[in-house]
Amino acid sequence: MGAKNNNSSRRIFMFYLILITLSFLGLVLNFKPLFLLNPMIKSPSIVEIRYSLPEPVNRHPIWLRLIRNYLPDEKKIRVGLLNIAVNERESYEASGTSILKNVHVSLDPLPNNLTWERLFPVWIDEDHTWHTPSCPEVPLPKMEGIDADVDVVVVKVPCDGFSEKRGLRDVFRLQVNLAAANLAVESGWRNVDRMVYVVFIGSCGPMHEIFRCDERVKRVGDYWVYRPDLTRLKQKLLMPPGSCRIAPPGQEEAWIQDKNKSLTSTKTTLSSITAQRVAYVTLLHSSEVYVCGAIALAQSIRQSGSTKDMVLLHDDSITNSSLIGLRLAGWKLRRVERIRSPFSKKRSYNEWNYSKLRVWQVTDYDKLVFIDADFIIVKNIDYLFFYPQLSAAGNNKVMFNSGVMVLEPSACLFEDLMLKSFKIGSYNGGDQGFLNEYFVWWHRLSKRLNTMKYFGDESRHDKARNLPENLEGIHYLGLKPWRCYRDYDCNWDLKTRRVYASESVHERWWKVYDKMPKKLKGYCGLTLKMEKNVEKWRRMAKLSGFPENHWKIRVRDPRKKNRLSQ
Repeated sequence: MGAKNNNSSRRIFMFYLILITLSFLGLVLNFKPLFLLNPMIKSPSIVEIRYSLPEPVNRHPIWLRLIRNYLPDEKKIRVGLLNIAVNERESYEASGTSILKNVHVSLDPLPNNLTWERLFPVWIDEDHTWHTPSCPEVPLPKMEGIDADVDVVVVKVPCDGFSEKRGLRDVFRLQVNLAAANLAVESGWRNVDRMVYVVFIGSCGPMHEIFRCDERVKRVGDYWVYRPDLTRLKQKLLMPPGSCRIAPPGQEEAWIQDKNKSLTSTKTTLSSITAQRVAYVTLLHSSEVYVCGAIALAQSIRQSGSTKDMVLLHDDSITNSSLIGLRLAGWKLRRVERIRSPFSKKRSYNEWNYSKLRVWQVTDYDKLVFIDADFIIVKNIDYLFFYPQLSAAGNNKVMFNSGVMVLEPSACLFEDLMLKSFKIGSYNGGDQGFLNEYFVWWHRLSKRLNTMKYFGDESRHDKARNLPENLEGIHYLGLKPWRCYRDYDCNWDLKTRRVYASESVHERWWKVYDKMPKKLKGYCGLTLKMEKNVEKWRRMAKLSGFPENHWKIRVRDPRKKNRLSQ
């Protein structure tokens, strides 16, 4: 019995010994040194050890997993890696068979003197009186041949200084976004049916001024996947890098020649833009004071020879009677709810100015030219529909004036504007201050398009306060022409308004009025309240002894004979 028990114990001992040996062997075979688990820990024999171990299972980066469903099955893709440091590339590359080739794109360093202020100067000599305006160069990678042909662009976007409370004006960020756009266009332009995806890695995402939210197909955390419209993207690249000069309309061929592109591509771009649905748009809200101004604006557009659609957004403050006149003037009417300006004071002049954001909801058009209702068009400006979002005339500092803007309607952009409107401040409490923080990268239109009726700097104007004859649009600041007499500009009568006074500019508005059909002129009538105000101002001017003596003018305004009751 004892011998049998000893044999049995030996067998059990040997069985467990074999199990322990096999387990230990398995641990040895699967052992990975710490420096293989953590690439930040270096080892002089890392290459040899890696090759001596079995091949690991393929590891696909997050960006590849996100776009895999959008790519053809079994397609091997070429990837352009932009702004990704050498020690970070392993995190963004794949070791599987999906990647045919990775193209590492290098960015040239920015010149030390290239600042945002140089890209967006306060003033430029657009008439070439002193010199030809020029822009500093934002260096972009020069991709040629097969290296410029990728299916996916993976770019790490800089987010230094990013804040939800203000716009991010950063030249390096602009360079990275323009470089990503350039690489996508260079790749996709070789084949009209080509789709190029751009994946941005970073908490702040791409610049919405360049990459539209409508083109975003997915976002997961800090990964943003876009399938951009290459025609739109190319048009952006043809614009100057800032507002440091005006991009003249009709010069697309010259721009492309400068960039060594083909004229065939230009014609394709222009035909695509021409086929877009476009319209002029304006807005009336809170009162009917600007109804006459909107009618005059519509008539001036038609008198300029334009046949483009005209859309007017209005709230419930506009009566049915006024709506009839606006429709007769040529406007297509759309009712909207007004939007309060979050940073304005209650009952201030700009309390409801954020209603202008509603224009981005007019999504049955591809492109709109917004014009304020205290405006007249002097020459045909249909060429503006060739400009991308956001194009506007300069105002001051690095700001644009929101009285005339070229924009592209978008439901997702409107949602983002509304979301940001409660976070981003406005220097003037109104829409203009907010939009300037939202669209920090914009394209400068000529001041001839949006010339202010303002003569605060007498040194820049003749004594008669005439404006140049080659203007395209006049913005009537101060007391509006239809709120004064036909005979003279009543801005002369008020000390605080005299900077807006000009007889010749006043007369130019009335020339539009004179060509209106008689049934429309009635909407610009003179009311008893308006006439009492004008007469009160004339008495004040007489007491102040203003040297121009406009208060002595004998008024023959025909509207006095057909004064409106209200």
